[in-house]
Amino acid sequence: MVRDCVVAVDQGTSGTTALVVSRAGEVLGRAHAEFSQHYPRPGWVEHDAVEIWEVTRGVMEAVLRRVRTDPARVAGIGITNQRETTVLWDRESSRPVAPAIVWQDRRTAKRCEALRAQGLEETWQGRTGLLIDPYFSATKVAWLLESLPGLRDAAAAGAIAFGTIDSWLVWNLTGGSRHVTDCSNASRTMLYNIHDLGWDADILATLGIPASMLPEVVSSSGVIGETHPAAFFGHRVPIAGIAGDQQAALFGQACRGQGLAKNTYGTGSFLMMHTGRRPVASSQRLLTTIAWRLGGDATEYALEGAIFVTGAAIQWLRDGLGILAEASESEALAASLDGNEGVLFVPALAGLGAPYWDPHARGMLIGLTRGTTRAHIARAALEAIAYQTRDVAEAMVRDSGLALRELRVDGGAVQNRFLMQFQADILGVPVVVPAITETTALGAAYLAGLGSGLWASREELDAGWREAERYVPAMAKGERDRLYSVWQEAVKRCRGWAAEDEA
Repeated sequence: MVRDCVVAVDQGTSGTTALVVSRAGEVLGRAHAEFSQHYPRPGWVEHDAVEIWEVTRGVMEAVLRRVRTDPARVAGIGITNQRETTVLWDRESSRPVAPAIVWQDRRTAKRCEALRAQGLEETWQGRTGLLIDPYFSATKVAWLLESLPGLRDAAAAGAIAFGTIDSWLVWNLTGGSRHVTDCSNASRTMLYNIHDLGWDADILATLGIPASMLPEVVSSSGVIGETHPAAFFGHRVPIAGIAGDQQAALFGQACRGQGLAKNTYGTGSFLMMHTGRRPVASSQRLLTTIAWRLGGDATEYALEGAIFVTGAAIQWLRDGLGILAEASESEALAASLDGNEGVLFVPALAGLGAPYWDPHARGMLIGLTRGTTRAHIARAALEAIAYQTRDVAEAMVRDSGLALRELRVDGGAVQNRFLMQFQADILGVPVVVPAITETTALGAAYLAGLGSGLWASREELDAGWREAERYVPAMAKGERDRLYSVWQEAVKRCRGWAAEDEA
């Protein structure tokens, strides 16, 4: 039977999506299912790794049934995943030894503060590209080893495996025969040296993590193993693509050259710029990360900036303040005004992320008068999404020395035409919406198709990428700079607001 499609698995924070993508790049079918979220204590976020595997297998089965595709036709499976989420399991039983600790979890904040107090951040950032933060996997692994009796001894004896969610899914898909992660996910653990391309022995020793726990690091595209028939509906199919979710979105957006950048608008936003075959050290408090490695090619890198609150600000206007009935209402309200009459909203509802990294900042509405209406506030919230994106984009340009030619965008907010036009205006470059907006899953499909030979080259994929809409800047440069200067002043006024109270 001809193998003429790929299955892409997008394992996210709240649910898992599976796509079947044809040789022509067409999405033939989609299935999605959510899974449980667990919050055992304030600041703790956990998942049941077994449930994630069961849901993932379920959506793969559902999408194949929906499009009436025989699993024997699948040329390869691609996996993209929520990054940093940490799973430890027993190699013999293939059972997790504890709940998965999710990337959002903050239980290791004090440990991270202690590591920074030891003066380790500059050295570790130089090696891993990451700031010391509970966000990443390293201190999650250390916490589990320290908290569960007997676990450290079992790990030292080689009985315990560590992996991010991609590793866990591959382990189950291959019947426990392959313990791997790809280089993009490895670079998000804070355990991987992105220059030497190996696990960092000094960091492992500092945190007391046995090297025997760690997966083999493989390329993001290329066959790394086959499914066990019991795991994939009686068939052996190559697993041929793996990447962290933001890297997969970058690949799915065809940002495969220096200076190309994408922004994914969700609850927060992730802006990522491809910087080529050299890691760019950030002086702007951005993250240097591996983008991908294709087969035996050289490793490629990216800069990344995480914005904590973008879509969540609109949700807050709806659910917290009740000034929107539906999130989509924000577009018409914003467009009903010719301007914002000096009203600004800095949505530091969870502190500020890149490039500020200020946990003590707090949200601020400023410029209010008796004439201020809910339309002004809705518009200010949308404009804040665009301003924060420019904050990160400018930091990336300063770090990389690469000009931003255009911004490719995905996520739910691309449906908001006011926001997309204002984003182009405030950046001064075109904003491009792709024809297929499920770019994370599409990136996993492309990586698997390249790795399995369904597509011959990245150039073939680039030729198939299509844009649906292009927003061109219409604002004069003087007005753009004036508005952005006012935004920067507003950000200054909200920074450090809660520092004294929290101290």
